[in-house]
Amino acid sequence: MATIADGRALVPVPVRVLSRRQETHDTWTIEVESDGGYAPGQFAMLYAFGGGEAPISVSRVGERNAHTIRAVGAVTEALCSADVVAVRGPYGNHWPLDAAAGRDVVVVAGGIGLAPLRPVIDALLAQRKRYGAISLLYGGRTPAELLYTDELDRWGHELDVAVTVDAPMPGWGGPVGVVTKLIARAELDPDRTVAMMCGPEVMMRFAATALQQRGVRADAIWVSLERSMKCGVGHCGHCQLGPLLICRDGAVFRHDEVTQLLGVPAL
Repeated sequence: MATIADGRALVPVPVRVLSRRQETHDTWTIEVESDGGYAPGQFAMLYAFGGGEAPISVSRVGERNAHTIRAVGAVTEALCSADVVAVRGPYGNHWPLDAAAGRDVVVVAGGIGLAPLRPVIDALLAQRKRYGAISLLYGGRTPAELLYTDELDRWGHELDVAVTVDAPMPGWGGPVGVVTKLIARAELDPDRTVAMMCGPEVMMRFAATALQQRGVRADAIWVSLERSMKCGVGHCGHCQLGPLLICRDGAVFRHDEVTQLLGVPAL
């Protein structure tokens, strides 16, 4: 994790965008040069020259780090089209992959929330024998807004993948409805399950409730939160959530640590 002492916390480092892929009508994945220092769950502050800076999760870890960006404003639109960006990071903690060793893992994602969980799936598959049953439950608004559709097909050969959409389109033959409906029929052993989830906060609240109704303990459920992060090092206070600063204390939290804070629009 970058700190002020090591010089990477506040000074953006220019890097080339090595590839760019359009995932949906408003979402792109870019690959940038990397020193390999990121862990699944961490994020970077990406700077678009002349445009500004935004926190973006790492969506693939390696010699090339990937960042999946939804163009929702001037900064993210500039990042999606840039040939060179500047990077600060890595920031934040990581998903509990070591704690999940020897246990079943359920990954729950909604919309672009699959991006921070993609490195988790990579890591689980890279050491497949280290874990028990692995399930990916993924929901999107429409089939056209699902991320990594080619990888979803490939992952389906190696783990249990279930995908649902809120609004089907012609040709869609999968489940229809919110992702929490997939939890009710997922095959899992609650006594040995670790769940990791990311998506809209309302989705995570209901998904956590559904998992606990299946018998999964609250301290075995992990969530990734996103609030208005600006500095990445806990100085500015923009990402405060009650006593927590998301950039400094997260963005990955055990669900029982943030249960009372989720859903509160401003603290």
